[in-house]
Amino acid sequence: MDELLDELQVRIDAARGTRDRVHSLLEAVLSVGRELDLNQVLQRIVEAAALLVDAEYAALGVIGRDGKRLVQFLTVGLTEEEIAAIGPYPSGLGILGELIRHPEPLRLEKICAHASSYGFPPNHPPMNTFLGAPIRVRGQVFGNLYLTEKRGGALFDEEDEAVLSTLAVAAGVAIDNARLYEESMRRERWLRTSAEVTHGLLSGSPRAGVLGMIAERAREITAAELAVIALPVEGTDNLAVELAIGHQAHQHRGLVMPIQGSLSGEAFGTGEPVTAADVCSDPRMSPGPPRFAGLGPAVAVPIGTAAGVRGVLFLGRAAAQPEFTEQEIEPLRGFAGQAAVAMEMADRQRDAEQFALLEDRDRIARDLHDLAIQRLFATGMTLQSAGRLIENEAAAERVARAVNDLDDTIKIIRSTIFGLRTPETGAGQGLRARAVQAVGAATGPLGFAPSLRMEGLLDTQVPREVADQVVAVLGEALSNAARHAQASRVDVVLGATEDEVVVTVTDDGVGLPPDGRRSGLRNLAERAERLGGSLHLAAPPGGGTALTWRVPLGTC
Repeated sequence: MDELLDELQVRIDAARGTRDRVHSLLEAVLSVGRELDLNQVLQRIVEAAALLVDAEYAALGVIGRDGKRLVQFLTVGLTEEEIAAIGPYPSGLGILGELIRHPEPLRLEKICAHASSYGFPPNHPPMNTFLGAPIRVRGQVFGNLYLTEKRGGALFDEEDEAVLSTLAVAAGVAIDNARLYEESMRRERWLRTSAEVTHGLLSGSPRAGVLGMIAERAREITAAELAVIALPVEGTDNLAVELAIGHQAHQHRGLVMPIQGSLSGEAFGTGEPVTAADVCSDPRMSPGPPRFAGLGPAVAVPIGTAAGVRGVLFLGRAAAQPEFTEQEIEPLRGFAGQAAVAMEMADRQRDAEQFALLEDRDRIARDLHDLAIQRLFATGMTLQSAGRLIENEAAAERVARAVNDLDDTIKIIRSTIFGLRTPETGAGQGLRARAVQAVGAATGPLGFAPSLRMEGLLDTQVPREVADQVVAVLGEALSNAARHAQASRVDVVLGATEDEVVVTVTDDGVGLPPDGRRSGLRNLAERAERLGGSLHLAAPPGGGTALTWRVPLGTC
C-alpha cells in the first residue's frame, strides 16, 4: 500500500508539473503575442524561451536575406559588460551555423563534442549543454532560438525540446503579425509624407527645402542613422553631396565621389537601388575622411529613372540593425522619384523666372529705345536748331555743350539697351567642375585619388577672376604634395561664404622641412596677397601639412 501511495504521489507531482509547464507555455505565448513592435516581440520570445526550459543563457539569431549568416542577435543572461568583453556578435559559425544549414531542433549534452563546434571567443562564459530550434514565418526560416546551460546542471530533455518547438511556432505567428503591423504603419507614414512633399512642391518651396524634407523623412521612416543626397557635377564623372542629415553629416557635406566604382555611383549609373551589408567594409565606399564609423547596412536609391537619373539618395543604418529589405526599398524608389519631381519643378520654376526676367529686360530696352532715346534725340535736334538763332556766343556755346551731352546720353542708353538684350552666357565651366578636374588630375602624380569636399555656392558667389586663382592654387598645392609630401592620403576642402573663399589641402606626409625650398609656397602667398587674402601653413596632430589659402570676396 505504501509503494502504491508513493507511486501515486509521483504521478500526481508529474501531472502537476506538466500542468504548470503547460500553463507557463500558454502564458509565454500570450505574452509574446501581445506585442506589435518587432524588436519587442523578439526580446519577449528569447526571454520566454529561457524561462520555459530553465536555461541560464538564451539567444535569438535573425538570419539575413542571403540565408547564410546572422544579421541580428538578441541575448538573455549576459550583462552589458560581459557582452562588451566578448566582442562582436556571432555571424553564424559553429553550432549556430549548424542550425542555419539544417533548420531542425538540435539537442546536445556537450557543445564541444559536436563536429561543427567552432569554439568560443575569449572572455566567453563556459557553455556545455545546448538546445536549439528554428523559427519559421510563413514557411521561411526567420531565425533560430539558442539555449545553453540548463540550471541545476541537468540536461535538456525531450520535453524541453517539445516546449521550445511549440514556443517557436507561436513566435513565428507573433513575428508575422508584428511585421504586418510594421508594414501597414510604414505605408501609412509613406502616404502621409508623400502628401507633405506634394504640398511642398505645389506651394513653390525651394528645392533645397524639399530635398531636405525628403531626406529627413526617409531617414525617420527607415530607421536610418544617416541620409545623404548626392547630385552629379556638370562636365565630370563625379557626384557631389548636396545634402547630408544625421550621423557625422558634416563629414559628408560637399564630398565629391566618382561615379565609377562607388556605391552611390553604381545606383546612379544603373538606375537601380544598390545595397551593402556593411558600409564600413564595402569596397565601393569612396575615399575621404572617416565618416561611416558605427554604421552597417546601407542602400543607395536613384533619384529618377534609368532614363534620367538626377541624383542618389543614400541611407545608412547602425551596425547592429538589420539590412534593408525589398519591402522597404520599393516605397523608397517611389519616394526618390518625388525628389526627381522636386528638382524638375525647381528647374522649371527657375527657367520660368529667367524667362520672365529676360522678357522684362526686353520690355525695358524697347521702352528706352522707342520712348527715351527718341525724345532725347528730338530735344537735341530742337536745341541744335535753336542754337543757330542765338547771337550770344556764351549762350550758343552752352547750348552746343548741352547737345553734346545729349548725344553722350543717347550713346550710354544705347549701350545699356545692347547689354539688356545680350544674353548672359557665363562662358566656361563653373568652379565646382573645374575644382573636380584639378583634383582628378592629381591622381596620377600622387598615386591615389585625393578626397574632395566642396561647400557653399562656389559657382555663383566666387567671381571668375578669383575662381581662376583658386584653380591655380589647387593645382600648385597638389603638385607640391605629390613632389615633396610622400603622403598616403590628401584631403581637399573648398568652401565659399558671402565673405570669403577658402582652400584647405591636408596631407599625412613628412611635413615641411625647415630648410626646404619655398618657391611654390611663395607663389601661393603672392596670389593670396594680390587679392587681399592670406596663406597659412600648419602641422596637424597626426603629422603632415595643412595648407589654408583664403581670399575675401567683398573686395573682389
